[in-house]
Amino acid sequence: MANSLTYPVSGIESVENLTTEQIHQLLQNVPALAWRVRQLADQKFIADALLTGRFQSIGGSVLYETGEPLFAPDDPEAIAPGGEYPASQVTVGDLAAARVEKWGRDVPITDESIKRRGIDVVTKATNQLVARMVKFVDSAALGVIASKVTQTQASSAAWTTADAIVESVELAKAQAEESGEGHTLDTIVLTPSAYAKVMAKFLAAGLLPREAANPLLTGVWPTVLDLTWLRSPHTPTAAPLILDTAELGGMADEDLASPGYSTVQPGVEVKSIRKDETDSYLLRSRRVTIPIVTDPTAGYTVTGTGL
Repeated sequence: MANSLTYPVSGIESVENLTTEQIHQLLQNVPALAWRVRQLADQKFIADALLTGRFQSIGGSVLYETGEPLFAPDDPEAIAPGGEYPASQVTVGDLAAARVEKWGRDVPITDESIKRRGIDVVTKATNQLVARMVKFVDSAALGVIASKVTQTQASSAAWTTADAIVESVELAKAQAEESGEGHTLDTIVLTPSAYAKVMAKFLAAGLLPREAANPLLTGVWPTVLDLTWLRSPHTPTAAPLILDTAELGGMADEDLASPGYSTVQPGVEVKSIRKDETDSYLLRSRRVTIPIVTDPTAGYTVTGTGL
């Protein structure tokens, strides 16, 4: 889950022991600032993990198709040697439009705080900016997903045992496969407390490896029952969401191409603005985006789990 992209900062070997002059240099150098933010921004957007499609916004809006079928309208036919192949008309969904919004926030950093607190003031400001952006965008995306995905799969029993969890998950996967929509559920989203309970039951039942590959030791998202298990504190419901992330939807980001901004995570831009009249900087983060669910049938809410 870590971001391996970094920008080398010439002449700076240890960012934790920067002089006041080097911190000012960092804040006035766009690649250096992006490098520093990437070091600190270990949080990722679950929105981009669930809404994997990418829509290009032009002029502040995006057009997309909803309810597009996964199957061609006609079956394949036997072709005689030298014969022509029959053609099918591609079926498309209904056209819809959405308007992207620019979400952003500034945090001031004074020259006094840099002199007295060093790089710590920059570290905390960038952490707060990115963490708040992640929380806001993820909350919006998960709220849209939870409101659009209205299909439910009732659990036959509360998720107090691994057997009950396995049965509920497999029934939801079977329901998706038998619906005729062509969906393959690949990801499940839980609240952090529900994730902890489920992983403990999986561990006790022997469904997780006990050595170095154990996700509870490595922090890597586990794949159990052919699903990737994710957690987020921003999901609006305690009920698990099981999704087909390939067909659910996507994020529509717009690149405004503004001068002085640097992209540090998908869609997130940062900028440092020098304010000489107040002997300070403004650290700014923004994302111009909108979450879009194109196929509400690409998932289920599991009810009756007791989580």
